[in-house]
Amino acid sequence: MSYVARTDRPADKAARYVEIEAEILAVLEGEPDRIARMATVASMLADAFPVYFWTGFYLVDPQRPQELVVGPYQGTLGCLRIPFGRGVCGAAARTGQTQIVEDVEAFPGHIACDSRSRSEVVVPVRDASGALIAVLDVDAAVPAAFDAADAQALERLMARVFAAG
Repeated sequence: MSYVARTDRPADKAARYVEIEAEILAVLEGEPDRIARMATVASMLADAFPVYFWTGFYLVDPQRPQELVVGPYQGTLGCLRIPFGRGVCGAAARTGQTQIVEDVEAFPGHIACDSRSRSEVVVPVRDASGALIAVLDVDAAVPAAFDAADAQALERLMARVFAAG
């Protein structure tokens, strides 16, 4: 079963998130490497939700702690670096809050890594100590593809995959 924006009922989407979360956790059981975990999450989410146009991580650069650098992802070419506070990813990193953007053109300072992106959800990713390590960025080629249900499911998944400890 795949979720396609605007055609499935919200309950179907929520059920798919529960299902894919269980699948991801099963695959990652015992895997300690953070990059391997990120690559697996990006791949499995992109496969589970066809509306996802770009799915991946921007990591906090340890050499430049106020900057994100592209990490594992699925999709077209991503931006290589994003300063905290710039664009949707930078806003999520700066504020520590999930960002849901129904129309990226209306978001002040949006960074157009791919002009086909129309909506976006970005979730801060924290380690077991609560430190910001990355953001999960998911883009769609249709407007308003994401809502609070996506944000809550992705926040829960990020906590279970990266902050559980």
